[in-house]
Amino acid sequence: MDVTLINPFINATINVLETMAFVTVTAEKPYLKKNNIAVGDVTGVMGLTGAAQGTIAVTFEEKCILTVVSNMFGEKIDGLNDDIADAVGELTNMISGQARRELDEMGKIFRAAIPSVITGKKHTIRHYGSGPKIAIPFQTDSGNFTIEVCFDR
Repeated sequence: MDVTLINPFINATINVLETMAFVTVTAEKPYLKKNNIAVGDVTGVMGLTGAAQGTIAVTFEEKCILTVVSNMFGEKIDGLNDDIADAVGELTNMISGQARRELDEMGKIFRAAIPSVITGKKHTIRHYGSGPKIAIPFQTDSGNFTIEVCFDR
């Protein structure tokens, strides 16, 4: 997979979480994901078409997303609910939008679908691309989350 397709998603993820949720984010080493089991408890998934066909997924551990959404809303959120799901969809949308702007500047034009949100322990993530699934784990003081990027070869 072309690394120039992945870096904009890393940059956008850090920027969105730090500016929208006031959360310090540290990217860890990317790895090739071999299965479809989510590492988080709630996931936003969005299909992308254009320069390549594929998917971005953002999957949060419960503790992490509760802190992120509490910071965004300015009030304490204690459990996964519809507001959390809506926020994950919107975060996925914002990350995709920023990454696509950076990709546009490189001449790689993408269009995005409406994000879907999946919740539950050990849920599966179905990617639309047939290429490798690259997972990038992120650490925060309040838990972890991972983005997955998958594009056709």
